[in-house]
Amino acid sequence: MGAISSEAVADRLIAGGRLARDEALALGGMEDVAALAAAAARVRDAGFGDIVTVSRKVFIPLTQLCRDVCHYCTFAHPPRRGERAFLTPDEVLAIARAGARAGCDEALFTLGDKPEVRYRQARGELAALGHETTLSYLAAMAKLVLEETGLLPHLNAGVMGEEDLAALRAVSVSQGTMVETTAERLSRRGGPHFGSPDKHPAVRLATLEAAGRARVPFTTGLLIGIGETRYERIEALLAIRDAHERHGHVQEVIIQNFRAKPGTRMADAPEPSLDDHLWTVAVARLVLGSEVSIQAPPNLQPDGLKALIDAGINDWGGVSPVTPDHVNPEAPWPALAALGVATARAGKVLAPRLAIYPRYLEASKRWLDARVAPHALRRADSGGLAQESGWRVGAAIREERIVEWPAAPAVPPNAGLTALLDGVFAGRTLGEGAIVRLFEARGGQAKFVCEAADALRREVVGDDVSYVVTRNINYTNVCAYRCGFCAFSKGRANEHLRGRPYELDLGEIARRTLEAWERGATEVCMQGGIHPDFSGETYLAILRAVKRAVPSMHVHAFSPLEVRHGAATLGLPIAEFLVRLRQAGLGSLPGTAAEILDDEVRAIICPDKLNTAEWLETAGAAHRVGLKTTSTIMFGHVDGYRHWGRHLMRLRALQAEIGGITEFVPLPFLHMEAPLYLKGGTRQGPSHREAILMHAVARLALHPLITNIQASWVKLGEAGLAAALRSGANDLGGTLMNESISRAAGGAHGQEMPPERMQATIRALGRQPRPRTTLYADAPEGQTARSFAAAPLSASIEPAAGRRSRIAKVG
Repeated sequence: MGAISSEAVADRLIAGGRLARDEALALGGMEDVAALAAAAARVRDAGFGDIVTVSRKVFIPLTQLCRDVCHYCTFAHPPRRGERAFLTPDEVLAIARAGARAGCDEALFTLGDKPEVRYRQARGELAALGHETTLSYLAAMAKLVLEETGLLPHLNAGVMGEEDLAALRAVSVSQGTMVETTAERLSRRGGPHFGSPDKHPAVRLATLEAAGRARVPFTTGLLIGIGETRYERIEALLAIRDAHERHGHVQEVIIQNFRAKPGTRMADAPEPSLDDHLWTVAVARLVLGSEVSIQAPPNLQPDGLKALIDAGINDWGGVSPVTPDHVNPEAPWPALAALGVATARAGKVLAPRLAIYPRYLEASKRWLDARVAPHALRRADSGGLAQESGWRVGAAIREERIVEWPAAPAVPPNAGLTALLDGVFAGRTLGEGAIVRLFEARGGQAKFVCEAADALRREVVGDDVSYVVTRNINYTNVCAYRCGFCAFSKGRANEHLRGRPYELDLGEIARRTLEAWERGATEVCMQGGIHPDFSGETYLAILRAVKRAVPSMHVHAFSPLEVRHGAATLGLPIAEFLVRLRQAGLGSLPGTAAEILDDEVRAIICPDKLNTAEWLETAGAAHRVGLKTTSTIMFGHVDGYRHWGRHLMRLRALQAEIGGITEFVPLPFLHMEAPLYLKGGTRQGPSHREAILMHAVARLALHPLITNIQASWVKLGEAGLAAALRSGANDLGGTLMNESISRAAGGAHGQEMPPERMQATIRALGRQPRPRTTLYADAPEGQTARSFAAAPLSASIEPAAGRRSRIAKVG
């Protein structure tokens, strides 16, 4: 490589450059493994940071017959008396279901190449199974596993043409074929691939090219130590790079070390040393850059795990808690907990991934079949990796039923993360990139972020945890809008969803208000669907009904969407209508309908709703006329960390103008009954890590402008509340009495959290409960006393909605 140092190479790659062919080949003469590894690690860190991934998988050996005769392989063998050539559908499902129960995400199908071409038994069994080819049967089994278990198939089916790859794309999230080597001499007599037509470099590379044309997220790699030279390894890496640069489809490259196996012709061949493996990993990283994942199987180099990370890998491949490595049965998989410990020793955090990598999942319209994409989304977190456990927002899952991601030793935060957090305490404002970095924190680093947020909470608001005794009054679920996340609203497009259309009359609203006051409430929170018959006068009539029933009740009502609807129907400027609402008794506004304040996301989840600028304009107008608002985020559906960062920055900018926001309320997406989820268009909400981190990052990003961070018991449950309160939150919101929006979406944490339970949850954490008003003053003692002696709620009356609105007529 002449005078170019490995450090200079790293600098160039990090800046977006690449090695020319002659420069890459020059690496073959470099013997300084430590220098190469240091440069490769820098390049890896530029692309993947502190995360090393692994896929939780089951290994399904569909058939071990193969027309090829590789001289190092014990996986493939000729037919054996008394043994079936193929697993049956029941056997395939049994393996997959065991994996699903163990918390796996991937079903790895591995098989020999075209055994029906060579073996009569293979042809006979395939015919009995209703198939002419192994690939046809593979497609059927992948479809069966996907639909019956939800595991995501990754198919290692060998050499294929574009048509075959496209057919398998319809039932899988990714496929793979190892290039192994581009040295043609290894296919000649005496070589490891002699007699194996599917191992000829030309046909392997043709499959790699065809996969790119078929838009298949693809795995390939090298098998080192089978007689190739280091220069030949680089030639193979360059061939992979060339294909990837043409198509963008290579998501990972495996650097697999040859293992000599008894009973093979290469049983006495020398295995590559650890240094040789490290050299190849480092060179692969420098040739392929920071975009492609570099993987090394951990069971084949168990004593070199830290060294492999130090040399530039960012992925361990698939590890199974259920099935052995059928290709290398002598090498047991490491337990995930042990792999996490080994990863931590290298200063990295182990994270679970899917069989499709994040950037391919984000561009799923290009890379996934439309029938497969929903299955991948259901298992993904908001960063595109796998959900760590079975925890889901709003779901009543017993702790013993959740397959937890194993804890690993804490990894000391790197200098960059420490500097970000120190900057917050020093008064510096976090930008979008910094906020995204905080959301990306995992394992011990996520814990570090949460601890920093909690320290800031203690410094700003102390140890009190506030809550408000309130009643939700959702006056109608009839809505003219078609928000893809909402299971509450009812209209012609969503009559099939849970519940029937209803509309409360003014008498029922007044009755609920009086009952709430008698049960200790200081607030009624009122929102509803955008009923096509409602006008601004309707909202004014609702306010007057509440104030006539209980003049002292604080009315917290009407999202910015309802305000804009009311103003438009009366032909009034927004500010003038807000003044009328305040005069009629409105005390403050909920900052709902914000969802994600980014129009890229809103175009998908609520395309006919107000846009980001309109929401900010309306909330700002409320502040200017003297009305306080809350602020919210509804997250974990089609959004990503960058959208969350923009949302927080926009709220912070709004608060800096006037200061009218009382609190920030994270609302994790409840997927169960959401229309867009039921159509396969969203994830299953944020992961537990993300749901808790939102509270922590909000505390840090909104400091010092928004000082109250609320946790939602409806979404998180009591265990989630405790985690949020240890991560920067200081408020538990309202007791609610009649929670119906989350319940309609499938939430299972109830309709009311009485003050007794609120206080018990708070005290269990060593914190002090503080009953509050909507605007964060201490609640009146008389109302607090009433709240602890509250009678049960009387039966609610929800009259069926008619063709015309009753309230609108009264209004």
